[in-house]
Amino acid sequence: MAAAESEMKMRILLAAKKLFAKQGFDGTSVRQICEEAGANVALVSYYFGGKENVFRALFENFFPGQRMSEYETLLKDPVEGLRLLVTEVIMFGMEDIEFSTILQQELEMRSARTEIVTSFTAPIWRKARELLEQGRAQGVFQFDSLDHAWMFVMGAALAHKKIINYASMLSESELDPEQTASQTVKYIFAAFRPSGTSA
Repeated sequence: MAAAESEMKMRILLAAKKLFAKQGFDGTSVRQICEEAGANVALVSYYFGGKENVFRALFENFFPGQRMSEYETLLKDPVEGLRLLVTEVIMFGMEDIEFSTILQQELEMRSARTEIVTSFTAPIWRKARELLEQGRAQGVFQFDSLDHAWMFVMGAALAHKKIINYASMLSESELDPEQTASQTVKYIFAAFRPSGTSA
């Protein structure tokens, strides 16, 4: 019984993820989610307590930032910690297109759900800022403005989200997530490398 309930919850979440990405949160009804999931329309209220709680549950179940505590040791090192965060942001954005689309839509619209989104994303960017500051103090990073360095990291990690607008200019028909992450990290570290040191 518990397994069947868990499976139905996941079917509802996957249906919501698909529809929110395609139609937006406001353009998607509970009935549509349940039809997509093959579920009774009452189950969204029964399992989640409403559509907004389904939205929050998507982050609780699919957002990789929830696992930061698993990498506590790596995140104490400025270089390896920043490498991990940038890599994870890029891999997530390129591999879970539906969820990434939902996240981007909500932030760009500054919707009523922006606070939910930022409650999950802010810890990642806060940690990136801390690692930059720590790295500069240790002499492994060199930059003038922490704010500008931080915005550069964020922009580089999120740039692939806009690349679809310029796909015709790419020499490769499809970007590889691992290669994109690796190259982005390489460029970030090249920009912050102190004079006279190697990558």
